[in-house]
Amino acid sequence: MADPEFDGIHIRNLYKIFGAHAGQYIGAVQGGMTKAELNTRHGHILGLRDINLTIPSGTIQVIMGLSGSGKSTLIRHINRLIDPTAGEVLVGGADVCKMDAKALRAFRRHKTAMVFQKFALFPHRNVLENTLYGLEVQNVSRAKSVEIAMRWIERVGLKGFEKKYPNQLSGGMQQRVGLARALSNDAPVLLMDEAYSALDPLIRVDMQTVLLDLQKEIRKTIVFITHDLDEALRLGDQIAILRDGQIIQQGSSQDIVLQPADDYVSSFVKEVNRGRVIRIDAIMQPYVGQSLASGFNLPCGSSLDQAMRILALAPDKELVVLDQDRPIGIVTLPEVANAMIGAGPH
Repeated sequence: MADPEFDGIHIRNLYKIFGAHAGQYIGAVQGGMTKAELNTRHGHILGLRDINLTIPSGTIQVIMGLSGSGKSTLIRHINRLIDPTAGEVLVGGADVCKMDAKALRAFRRHKTAMVFQKFALFPHRNVLENTLYGLEVQNVSRAKSVEIAMRWIERVGLKGFEKKYPNQLSGGMQQRVGLARALSNDAPVLLMDEAYSALDPLIRVDMQTVLLDLQKEIRKTIVFITHDLDEALRLGDQIAILRDGQIIQQGSSQDIVLQPADDYVSSFVKEVNRGRVIRIDAIMQPYVGQSLASGFNLPCGSSLDQAMRILALAPDKELVVLDQDRPIGIVTLPEVANAMIGAGPH
């Protein structure tokens, strides 16, 4: 379960420059030098520019962008696999950037767990031994480690496979082992770097479902890296879109789809199934005492697809949006249709 004392992740004014003399150019980058200029003039690479991001405890923060946008560089600052050039990374109130070697080692063992794209399983260890590896490093007793590992192996759907080796498992099953290993540590922060990108589409959707179902119970603070917008929209409580090391837009799936910040973000969202992503409360008109006689209603948070299925049966009717049985809004078929094709919410 989530730690009630854990206050999430706060990234402040984070910069990363790759190169032998990175510190010499931080002022120039802060003053506006572009990534291309830094590389051309000084042979250094700008990885991150002025990242500011607050990730509340118990939420899934998706970070997405194209290859080279800086998303994997960013997630690796949270457990300081990469040292920043400037800025702060506060995890549970502690600045990871200021930790000495001993504190950082303890932080990585107890406060964060990571799930990798390439599974990163030990080929000579079976499923059980891979799953309890983090507990072994923490010096948890063997009996306790096995008990915890077996519980998570069952939770991710691998009961009966605990004695199998990675080369005997499919890609999806190997990724379940990686997830079970991360969850066994019971760390408040779960870092998932393109965790499902190597999986076939159907297995990928299945793993997304596994994660969402588990999150309802465990309420971890999850940072999930992806280049796939459909995955981002399905998983993310909040989404941050990166380009050239900068956050271009951050917000909910509704914000990203309904109000893209620029042409770059628009290019991501143009092929999105808006009916599945957008909620009716994002497009509704206020309820001001209209009749409820038609009996057509849906709870707030329902999708446009759900509203369309109802309104298609009675195109001249209004659909009442309810919040715990209290009417709060009205939507019509033309409003739903316009929002689904991107012609505006009203």
